Amino acid sequence: MGYNVARARCMIDFGLTERKVAELKQRMKTCKLYEKDIEEKFVRSSGPGGQKVNKSSTCVHLTHRPSGLAVKMQRSRTQKLNRYYARKRLCEMLENKLLGRESPEAKRLSNIRKQKDRRRRRRPIS
Repeated sequence: MGYNVARARCMIDFGLTERKVAELKQRMKTCKLYEKDIEEKFVRSSGPGGQKVNKSSTCVHLTHRPSGLAVKMQRSRTQKLNRYYARKRLCEMLENKLLGRESPEAKRLSNIRKQKDRRRRRRPIS
């Protein structure tokens, strides 16, 4: 299967490798996040980037209609990458909402908290 054929089969072109797009689709599927439920708008970015971000609408604003969650992403200068990052962030938010303490983000934060507690206990009091 050629590179362009696989790209054509992909619903949205994020300008990323097929593996990353497949991972995102799988994550969206497990979160029950469907493209038909997402409202997508493009707005102008702000901040660093100068004339490029001031003149082009690269910032992506996603709204998940069933849950009411909204994401605004302007991490990259390109619209394609921002679309990918916004969907990824929306998945994270849905996982946090649905899974609570069992979500990957909550587990990561819990591990960081434990590490900080261990360091605090090790530090001598002066």
